Amino acid sequence: MIFDKSIAAFNEAIKHIPGGVNSPVRAFKSVNNSPVFISKAKGSKVYDIDGNEYIDYVGTWGPAILGHADSDVIDAISKAAAGGTSFGAPTLLETEMAKLIKYMIPSIESVRMVNSGTEATMSALRLARGYTKRELVVKFEGCYHGHGDSFLIKAGSGALTLGEPSSPGVTSGTAHSTLTAKFNDLSSVYDLFSKYGEQIAAVILEPITGNMGVVAPTREFITGVRDICTKYGTVLIFDEVMTGFRVASGGAQQLLEIKPDLTTLGKIIGGGLPVGAYGGKKEIMDCLSPKGPVYQAGTLSGNPLAMAAGYATLSKINNNPNFYGQLEDKALYLEKKINVLINRYSIPAVYNRVGSMSTLFFTELETVETFDDVMTCDTSKFAQYFNLSLNAGIYLAPSQFEAGFVSIAHTQYDLDKTLEALELAFARL
Repeated sequence: MIFDKSIAAFNEAIKHIPGGVNSPVRAFKSVNNSPVFISKAKGSKVYDIDGNEYIDYVGTWGPAILGHADSDVIDAISKAAAGGTSFGAPTLLETEMAKLIKYMIPSIESVRMVNSGTEATMSALRLARGYTKRELVVKFEGCYHGHGDSFLIKAGSGALTLGEPSSPGVTSGTAHSTLTAKFNDLSSVYDLFSKYGEQIAAVILEPITGNMGVVAPTREFITGVRDICTKYGTVLIFDEVMTGFRVASGGAQQLLEIKPDLTTLGKIIGGGLPVGAYGGKKEIMDCLSPKGPVYQAGTLSGNPLAMAAGYATLSKINNNPNFYGQLEDKALYLEKKINVLINRYSIPAVYNRVGSMSTLFFTELETVETFDDVMTCDTSKFAQYFNLSLNAGIYLAPSQFEAGFVSIAHTQYDLDKTLEALELAFARL
């Protein structure tokens, strides 16, 4: 493929935008390339400014579960925009959106809209601290919850060590209120609670990770985390910005049969527009201003464009009882065929999948279940695989540590063409 226009566009962007991009992974640095600039998208395809067509497995990093530019979603956005893009005042659609979210995720008894997943997770943490009147929070290695200061923390030298900033600009005070445990290692959670339990306001985690690649929790781990939070009166927050409405109509918590106290949402609930939300137990949510003392506000929260796009998306999912079955069939087909190719070409790799989310880890291990497992991956091998796939017309996430997504718009032809391209990539690897 020819990428001349994208290369020129990136060189120009670097002059005006830090690193040439508005979100770091888009720069393609981890795959030793420069990014393709997308001009349009429709269904399962994206098109760059050089005219190249790709079968898309990034899906706007998750939101495009219906495929790109779904006609019903576009119609809803157009109709809303004709009446005004933002009012900074209540609208009827906000309430309808809240009711639909509550119906689809029963653990959410009350919900507030915000404008991004980061805003949702930041607000949920503040709410948990205000509700419990405690300061410490527990996060997990490998789980990403946006770029809020409390989340940009790395683990210290041991399980009981308070965190340290992992980005300049994060204060040591913020870091010291964040504890880090190991995903799928319940003993690391017990260790923290044995020392700090009465001080811990919240535990936040991706119930199925997507930001270190797709890793499912063990039953012992996820039920143990729920039990220990209940024991200590700690707020359990499921970050379902990625998994919400992606792995099931009720999110990861439906699959895992675990009820969190608070849930954060984003991506799919905006139908491709900027959005976030957080909700859960009414007694906790009622601590929010104007009813309670915990302050959070947003000029564009619940704006009519995002609400219209999100409501159209969720309604289309909710009205199709076979929606997730159809997604599962597509994703399972890819999984089986990719595992055949892995064996055929003796590729050292593990393919993890939950629903329509998946990651191919290039590792010598037989399973990938922890952050330490993920860190064994051969990122140079992934970079080769990514670039071979890109040149064959397959658009994957440009990082070993991200999830890929199948949409309802992917056809059997798309899947088979993808497998043909991946086989050529494996053969060259």
